[in-house]
Amino acid sequence: MNTLPLSGLKVLDLSRLLPGPYATLVLADLGATVDKVEDPQGGDYLRQMAPLRDDESALFYGLNRNKRSLTLDLKAPEAREAFKRLVRGYDVLVESFRPGVMDKLGLGWSVLHAENPRLVYCAISGYGQTGPDRLKAGHDLNYAARAGVLGYGGEADGAPAFPGVQLGDIGGGSLFALVGLLAALHERERTGQGRFVDVSMTDGATAFLHMHLAARLFMGEQGQPLRRGKETLNGGFACYGLYRTSDDRYLSVGALEPKFLAGVCQVLGRPDLLAEAYDTGEAGARVKAEFSRIFAEHPLAYWTERFAGSDVCVEPVLEGDEVLADPQLRARNLFVESEDTQRGRRVTHLLTPLRLGETPLRPPPALGQHSHKILSEAGFSSEEVERLVK
Repeated sequence: MNTLPLSGLKVLDLSRLLPGPYATLVLADLGATVDKVEDPQGGDYLRQMAPLRDDESALFYGLNRNKRSLTLDLKAPEAREAFKRLVRGYDVLVESFRPGVMDKLGLGWSVLHAENPRLVYCAISGYGQTGPDRLKAGHDLNYAARAGVLGYGGEADGAPAFPGVQLGDIGGGSLFALVGLLAALHERERTGQGRFVDVSMTDGATAFLHMHLAARLFMGEQGQPLRRGKETLNGGFACYGLYRTSDDRYLSVGALEPKFLAGVCQVLGRPDLLAEAYDTGEAGARVKAEFSRIFAEHPLAYWTERFAGSDVCVEPVLEGDEVLADPQLRARNLFVESEDTQRGRRVTHLLTPLRLGETPLRPPPALGQHSHKILSEAGFSSEEVERLVK
């Protein structure tokens, strides 16, 4: 039997929207039992967010497969006491409330640690549990802005580039939450004790700037502040950038090393451009401008064909549904079709990147679908279950 690496791990997921649910989706795909604890009045906010198919959120569907749902009104004293009993049987708790919310409910780290000393408690928040802005509201764009990530991307002397994806939520929140809680679980094998894991999405977003920001710190007074669109990896050099084609599509050119850039210049029929391509002044700017002029002479399909077979780090910028047909992604089995018997239709799932066995594809739960089962497994009597689940 092929057992997934996290089989037997039990996770209570109080998080909503994206950062926590993506982290717990990865855990569920790796075999963990993930039980969502949701408010009876609507549950995870994502359940109501468009786009909808047959009155069901496609966003919620994509993030919550392989999970179960338990509804508890944690504002009610009996439900809070039940939650403390419930937590004794779990390894991990993930929440994404503002700092202090769980303490106000009487369900903070100190209380739950006393109930279950082995519990790993992971709190994901925008700015972390400490600091002057810890209670501020925010979203992904704000965290990336405060981390300096937005300010580093875009045209030189122009506006910051809108990333279009949730760098702070996924990169800063979900992935660092996974690293933290798995590290804490490893430590627990040695100590027998759980740990509180404080994940700030803003802190995590700075990781995307680590190489550049750490170098800036090292250089001190001999260095200079990071500059948008003027440095090696953010558009300052001809060898690393995006180029518009005649049909308003784009090519990504990542030919950092001279051997790759020489190959690009060869395909363009301009080997003479290599000599000044790494110049940081006007000569380098002229090379970049010449690249832009040449690439703009032909459509994307022309350049894709010209660079086919050339191992020089040039790729088309895929848009829309093109990514779904990409042969490399399809060969990696990122898109997998399965039968959703609850809904009576076939559905294509986007798998999480780590697959250490056959990924289960159970559909996401209806609100409170597993309340009776989860509470019964935890030892609650049928009378207690009936009182708690209304």
